[in-house]
Amino acid sequence: MPRRYQSGEADYTGSISKCGDRRVRTLLYEAANVMLTRYKGSLKLKDWAFAIARRSTMRKARIALARRLAIIMHAMLRDGTKFKPA
Repeated sequence: MPRRYQSGEADYTGSISKCGDRRVRTLLYEAANVMLTRYKGSLKLKDWAFAIARRSTMRKARIALARRLAIIMHAMLRDGTKFKPA
């Protein structure tokens, strides 16, 4: 789960922490890598990650996408919903 810092003026959600299952973090990173390198379809998440890669590095884009996938999957588990790509 990502770290979160909140104060009266700031609301910052950090990177994927190293708490929890290492295998899950690895699989999230691999899923992000596959989405960015092998998946040929168009996804808003993929476009979002490539925008990060243009500003920074591809590695940071993969990590950001893995974190975003974790957030989406956590919300799906919490609410009992199915994934609906927009």
